[in-house]
Amino acid sequence: MLQCIFLLSDSGEVMLEKQLTGHWVDRAICSWFWDQSIAQGDSFKHLPVIASPTHYLFQVNREGVTFLACTQVEMPPLMAIEFLCRVADVLSEYLGGLNEDLIKDNFVIVYELLDEMIDNGFPLTTEPNILREMIAPPNIVSKVLSVVTGNTSNMSNTLPGATGSCVPWRKTDLKHSSNEVYVDLVEEMDATINRDGVLVKCEICGEVQVNSHLSGLPDLTLSFANTSILNDVRFHPCVRLRPWESNQILSFVPPDGQFKLMSYRIKKLKSTPIYVKPQITSDSGTCRISLLVGIRNDPGKAIDDINVQFQLPPRVLSADLTSNYGTVNILSNKCRHALGPLVGCPKTKLLQ
Repeated sequence: MLQCIFLLSDSGEVMLEKQLTGHWVDRAICSWFWDQSIAQGDSFKHLPVIASPTHYLFQVNREGVTFLACTQVEMPPLMAIEFLCRVADVLSEYLGGLNEDLIKDNFVIVYELLDEMIDNGFPLTTEPNILREMIAPPNIVSKVLSVVTGNTSNMSNTLPGATGSCVPWRKTDLKHSSNEVYVDLVEEMDATINRDGVLVKCEICGEVQVNSHLSGLPDLTLSFANTSILNDVRFHPCVRLRPWESNQILSFVPPDGQFKLMSYRIKKLKSTPIYVKPQITSDSGTCRISLLVGIRNDPGKAIDDINVQFQLPPRVLSADLTSNYGTVNILSNKCRHALGPLVGCPKTKLLQ
């Protein structure tokens, strides 16, 4: 059971405080947290669970905003972390982003969302489709009306139709003129390559994103060609676990609109769709770096975004790098080469 939620800015300011139970949590816990964060550096910010002298703390960081939850009772840590991640996702979707200014400008809506998402310290309604029926997302018209009428609340006067349904993530009696569903696989590859161009480590973090516009109460199934490579899978609440555990098939009744059906990770890949070949030569205290980046096997489609990062030795006093593809930035001896989209192309010397 969570007792309080704080939203902190990147300077440690408490932007929002939500007391969840009759037990009052003093803001002094935020001061202790921020002092520890400054003293211990980035390593402290990466700790999801922290034991303070008086409370257990759970933290999630998104776009410079720290979501901090407190409790003094025993509870599953993953439940608290998952709930904070849901809060961050919902706020990002509602506000069109997530930063200090957006939260302060939409202070009332953030409070109303927290009121509906958690009740007496326990998660209640976290499905975005249902929350939209209860609380209208902010827009220019609603902001103008709130100024004219003085009413800042976006709360609906009626409960969502799916409140008492066995599938609370989906509206009842949905009707669409054209029944269609779109499925997208979005994958992000993280690879480490040594100076000889040999792959050291490579893994993929992927998501299955669905955009559903189906009438009635559809029951869908989705299967993969090879599920043995999928690790650390996470599912939307609409997915039935038993078909996946027995036959590795996704069986679900989808929410209406866009949602993330599942996420996964693929580990220990032995090759990458792109190659990176560095060449380093030095002479009389001057070092020259040439970097080749290209597509290994042309898939016929553009690769949306490529970023190459490498650390310069601390003895390097100055660096002058130029690129004939993308942009190069150097900060604290760390070089970041942003190539952007890369279409099938021959070998090209990209960075010198």
